[in-house]
Amino acid sequence: MESNAVLLESKSSPINLLNEMQQLRLLGHLCDVTVSVEYQGVRAEFPAHKAVLAATSKFFKEVFLNEKSADGPRSNVFLNEVQVADFASFLEFVYTARVEVEEDRVQRMLEIAEKLKCLDLSETCFQLKKQMLESVLLELQNFSEAQNSEEESAAHPGAAPAAEAEREPPDPPVAGPGHGASPEGPAGKSKEKM
Repeated sequence: MESNAVLLESKSSPINLLNEMQQLRLLGHLCDVTVSVEYQGVRAEFPAHKAVLAATSKFFKEVFLNEKSADGPRSNVFLNEVQVADFASFLEFVYTARVEVEEDRVQRMLEIAEKLKCLDLSETCFQLKKQMLESVLLELQNFSEAQNSEEESAAHPGAAPAAEAEREPPDPPVAGPGHGASPEGPAGKSKEKM
């Protein structure tokens, strides 16, 4: 009797794997490469795992796969013209699939993603820039519409009050003593109470 195949799939395993790799990196465990970055005299070193870098960046994949066996495995990679904060954010992204940066750094993160050929980060930055642009365009459109309506109101100052006058019913005429109303009527009584 043949048994049907079933799929065993974990939804949490990819996240757990990333979290564990991040913890190993932060503790410096099993790291087999150090990436040195320098920008305008500021330099820092970042221990990392070749497998993670190669899996997330075509740049690192090419570097590690093209190592000459005579030279031995490379344990250091030097990147110049890369800001320390940007590379730290890049590493956080490739190890966790998320990173929080200031809005004005999104363009720099896109540039480092393109330099290091990290498609996931590049696509994420591109989508965020698109959302930011759409938000700015929407704000400009709303501002423009508000300005146009203010200009129309200023150009036709009598239009709004006339419309209000049409909506409100006129006050009923109050009959005075010369118009057939008696002093004992409602108008006369209210005068006496005052």
